[in-house]
Amino acid sequence: MLNTKTLRKAGKKLTRAEAAAGQAFGPYRDTPLVKLLSSIGKVGDQPELRGLSAVVVAVGLLTSNRRLVRAGVRMILAHELATLAKDIVKRRIDRTRPRSAKAHAQRKLKPGAHTAKEKTSFPSGHSAGAVAVARAFSREYPDYQAPALASAGVVAAAQIPKLAHYPTDVGAGMLLGTASELAADFVMRAGERLEAAITPEARPRLRLRA
Repeated sequence: MLNTKTLRKAGKKLTRAEAAAGQAFGPYRDTPLVKLLSSIGKVGDQPELRGLSAVVVAVGLLTSNRRLVRAGVRMILAHELATLAKDIVKRRIDRTRPRSAKAHAQRKLKPGAHTAKEKTSFPSGHSAGAVAVARAFSREYPDYQAPALASAGVVAAAQIPKLAHYPTDVGAGMLLGTASELAADFVMRAGERLEAAITPEARPRLRLRA
């Protein structure tokens, strides 16, 4: 069985490995390729993901496409849950971002209440939001699941070479995004069951095409 001492040693080795990865990427931070990845990674920002989700809903409404509206609503709900989840974690765990960390102690995960951006590396909000939105869209359009998740993966991976996050930050963010989308799906299904229970007379007059 793994004991506390073993886990601490493993955690220390992992932190050192992440520090080495950051040092390896450091010299290439200002290269065109990393700048391109950085630009791609910005797609995972909250305003961009909210805007994308809102556009999907708007297009669905304008075309009377109920399926597209559902997809957009799912995306918004999953994103907001992912944002809430990562904020809760960030308010309880301190970790200096790789671009600012100068010592091993700064790279470690530790309890804390910092709110400064450079002190709240864990978890990656971009990764959480991108994965949550991609999975939410895939619920309604499973044929596009592979490209949607691949796009989210690129957004998440882009956080590492630009030294915004450690690999474990990204992994934790992706897990949070997955869990948040599952929660959003539960809420959506509960809403659909409630809608089905309402009598036709009580439903809105607007009928959207499935």
